[in-house]
Amino acid sequence: MDILNKKIILASQSPRRRQLLEQAGFTFEIKTKPIDESFPADMPVNDVAPFLARQKAHAAREFLTGDEVLLTADSVVILGDTIYNKPEDAEDARRILRALSGQVHRVITGVCLLSKEKERVFYGESRVHFAELSDAEIDYYIRTCQPFDKAGAYAIQEWIGLCKIDRIEGT
Repeated sequence: MDILNKKIILASQSPRRRQLLEQAGFTFEIKTKPIDESFPADMPVNDVAPFLARQKAHAAREFLTGDEVLLTADSVVILGDTIYNKPEDAEDARRILRALSGQVHRVITGVCLLSKEKERVFYGESRVHFAELSDAEIDYYIRTCQPFDKAGAYAIQEWIGLCKIDRIEGT
């Protein structure tokens, strides 16, 4: 799908996705539509992020009026067979960050590009190697970086990425 010659509609409230598109030099408009972010309990963990990205695109398809392309994405953090989405509160963020501390986990980001003519869904996967996090470091991160809108309770471009991620492999 050629998005370079189309108007892009970003159907996301994520400041990180907006920043990525701006840094890449794209011109776009932001329009969002809330969705239920639940998924079938028996869905393989690798399929969750692409499924949610597609659900977001289909919920926002009414914004397509002509020659636009709608862009949606969703990220999930996976440790073993457990998916860590956005934390509900500080205690949930603490629980998630303790689980990820000293572990290697996967981050899968699903993307959906939708136009009136086509749909393309794909994903990228990274393996993130976390250093050990002390309770004081976890509390500092929760207090200063507001992890409540972030899958896995963290963003790689914040303090935790600079100080507590040893290595990233993948896309």
